[in-house]
Amino acid sequence: MWFYTDFMKRRNFITLSASGIAALSVMPSGLTASTTAKSQVRLGGPVFEKYNSPEEWVTALKKLGYRAAYCPVSPGADSTLIKAYQTAAAKNDIVISEVGAWSNPISPDKETSGKAIQKCIDSLALADQIGASCCVNISGSRNVKHWAGPHKDNLTDATFDLIVETTRKIIDAVKPKHTYFTLECMPWAYPDSADSYLKLIKAIDREQFGVHLDPMNLITSPQIYYRNGEMIRDCFRKLGPQIKSCHAKDITLREDNYMPQLDEIVAGKGNLDYSVFLTELAKLKDVPLMMEHLNTAEEYAQAAKYIRSVGKMGKVEL
Repeated sequence: MWFYTDFMKRRNFITLSASGIAALSVMPSGLTASTTAKSQVRLGGPVFEKYNSPEEWVTALKKLGYRAAYCPVSPGADSTLIKAYQTAAAKNDIVISEVGAWSNPISPDKETSGKAIQKCIDSLALADQIGASCCVNISGSRNVKHWAGPHKDNLTDATFDLIVETTRKIIDAVKPKHTYFTLECMPWAYPDSADSYLKLIKAIDREQFGVHLDPMNLITSPQIYYRNGEMIRDCFRKLGPQIKSCHAKDITLREDNYMPQLDEIVAGKGNLDYSVFLTELAKLKDVPLMMEHLNTAEEYAQAAKYIRSVGKMGKVEL
């Protein structure tokens, strides 16, 4: 479970540009989310308590009040064990949200990209076998020093085409029937907006390609920061039916710096519009909301308490 915590902690700051304003521009709607409101959202997060069986795993999740969970096993696990966890989840109304395939499948280094593509294939196969909502990765980076770092070639037509080719290769190798391969948005890599995600969906042209939404990753300017509820609505309006899992974090804009600097922070201590986020998410069915990137069980409890309090005010149960 710890591979979920190694990614965005390294994003301590973002040097911002006016290009972020474009994410708020009014554009024709693409896919439209369901208008049938649901009263519940499935909240989940990592489990710090040790468990040695599906039964102990379920008990630990219930203690935390989670109705969604990260995948409890890794690629290569015994098929009998995978089935046991799948059965336990279904029996106890727990949705396994995602299998993380965090790696760089578009690295210029061929050995790195080859290993990453295989990791994605193995992770997608596990997600399909265990019945997870999705397998998630970022699209990757042309940066050879940092697997998830910015690079001048990331947001180019050539890299877009490479992402399409690589994603098709991963999906076609597995041919999943029960899950989806998804790419988490990044400020400096495709998909970097709802519209670029729509463009990728069309270009990849695979039924089992879906959307993983982490709205914090799309807050890339002060303009979006102060109006992030509009950006979140835009994402759900355009991508709603394709969203398979979401991440729950928060973000703050430092006021003691001459250049805009955005920092990730515990939910409730930042400016992410959770009222809008939960309202829109509740319109979809069984899409997990997974907390991540915190250090302790106490921090996760604090974040969960805040998210649930916002949901309660909006009559959304978590």
